[in-house]
Amino acid sequence: MEEQARFVAPAAVALFGVIGATQTGSSSPSVPAVLAVAGVVLGCVGMAARPLQGWPLLVALLLLVGLFTVVCAGVPGNVGWFGVCLVAGWAGFLLPRRRAVALVVVATGMFVVEALAVSTESGWNAWIAGTVISGGGGAIVRRQRELVEQLREAQAGLADRARTEERQRIAHELHDVIGHALTVSLLHVTSARLALAEDPVQAEASLAEAERLAQQSLAEVRAVVGLMRDPAGRTPLPGAGELEDLVTSFRRAGTEVDWQVQGDLTGLSATEGLTVYRIVQEALTNVARHAPGSPVTARLELATSATRVVVDSAGAPTATAKEGAGLSGMRQRAEALGGELSAGPRGDGWRVEAVLPS
Repeated sequence: MEEQARFVAPAAVALFGVIGATQTGSSSPSVPAVLAVAGVVLGCVGMAARPLQGWPLLVALLLLVGLFTVVCAGVPGNVGWFGVCLVAGWAGFLLPRRRAVALVVVATGMFVVEALAVSTESGWNAWIAGTVISGGGGAIVRRQRELVEQLREAQAGLADRARTEERQRIAHELHDVIGHALTVSLLHVTSARLALAEDPVQAEASLAEAERLAQQSLAEVRAVVGLMRDPAGRTPLPGAGELEDLVTSFRRAGTEVDWQVQGDLTGLSATEGLTVYRIVQEALTNVARHAPGSPVTARLELATSATRVVVDSAGAPTATAKEGAGLSGMRQRAEALGGELSAGPRGDGWRVEAVLPS
């Protein structure tokens, strides 16, 4: 639209300047009218070739209004006055509101002077109204253009934010899946290595469990990657129903876990179930990784007002684990559902507690 204003508006204004010179009411235009028309045409050509902005544009448009006053002076029926209306619309479209209002005031003031001092013929009121309407119309179009640009920027910002949140969601899923798989599998591999010489059967069982966990984790990774192809989230992910298997996998790896559930798991939605699963998974993984051998008490309390997850370990994690990506991911998961998560020392151990509204 700016390109149209750049070329079409100057051409239309120049055309009305030429038409106005032919309707002066005399057999031939006067020398001042000819010079004024030449000024209008040259000014429009220059403004089309090199667009002006700000104060230079306002001054140029005011000069055009003055030139039209010379071309069409004293003749209210001169069609050339449409050029003034176009200039007002041009100003409303390209100039800030106050400067556009200033030009419209000057143009309407010129018509008032024509009506009072130059010619008492009827018709000046129509040009005054036309100038005001044209200026207002240009301002409205300008405002609509600005709103459209703001809307496009807002949509682009929302799209970028959605992509960022989706990447973070997938990154958290991959972190939790891979972190759990590597930690528990490493415990089984270590157990197998230690038992290889004295208890080959136990070593074989540990390796088999590590293999099973690796296959299960590979399936979960595929499911998470499927989120990239399926934004609606229809790819199956673990939930509350898999919590017992999750706890069992840590017990097989040598972590002593006292798991308690109070309430009905079927009352959790798929999103809530995934969030609870990932929080328990990450909390137990941190215990196995940073405080191996420490007994753990994990509780899931389901009430009508809130769902509460508490994981207490006898051993405190290392300093590097206290504010890592895992803790940040758990907190973000809880906050995404309107809940909160806290993690910190409790006695000689460490507690992770999440409260999710029901």
